[in-house]
Amino acid sequence: MTSFAPDSIVLNRKLPLWYQVSQSLRASILGRSPQAPLRLPTEEQLAGHYGVSVLTMRQALKELEDEGLITRHRRRGTFIEPSARRGSPVRLLGSVDAIVAQQSGMTTELLDQGSLPLPGELSQYFPDLTEVATFHRLRGDERTGEPTNHARNYVRPELAERIDSDDLLRWPMTKVLRDVVGVDIARITDTVEARIADPETARLLRVPLLSPILHYTGVTYDESGSVLDVAVIHYRGDRFSFTVTLDAH
Repeated sequence: MTSFAPDSIVLNRKLPLWYQVSQSLRASILGRSPQAPLRLPTEEQLAGHYGVSVLTMRQALKELEDEGLITRHRRRGTFIEPSARRGSPVRLLGSVDAIVAQQSGMTTELLDQGSLPLPGELSQYFPDLTEVATFHRLRGDERTGEPTNHARNYVRPELAERIDSDDLLRWPMTKVLRDVVGVDIARITDTVEARIADPETARLLRVPLLSPILHYTGVTYDESGSVLDVAVIHYRGDRFSFTVTLDAH
């Protein structure tokens, strides 16, 4: 029987390995195509794929099993739950794959795309540009159809030319840039603020005007320090939690 093939990941040794592996595997599962096999490789095969110990892999799989994304059967193997959907509020912990995983498994509608003169508030990120490409998407819970967030991505035009809008309906921008366009992402700087819903956000997220929301800004940099993408996302306040891990060494 053919097994599901998860994406690869470059591990950050300063973050918990089991968490990074679970986030990467979660993103692969939730972003899989309908034709993808449901059977996962063995623990040993997955451990070799990610370059971790079997014990670490077992801990990562337990996290996904507890969430209901996979089921494990003695002697038969581990299988993706075909109806499994993200039900808990998204979390963010410091890895690129965590950012990819936070948006995977949601329905996505591309509201508009195009280009516009560089907004003044973005000039600090794109000092060499006069125009920037934009993609505006609305995401929702697959089970209930309830909108959870709407996102605007501001991307360098030369990268936007290589982005297929169909990929943005399946994957978050971070994954498209890294795995489809093929850019090297060095880091992402995240800012989360409490705000109140403006008329557009209230309408799209179906919340009362002036109700609390979370305003997220993610700035993606390459190895040279140039900004590739600025993501501005408005979340319903009940759909997002923020986790920070500090390394003591």
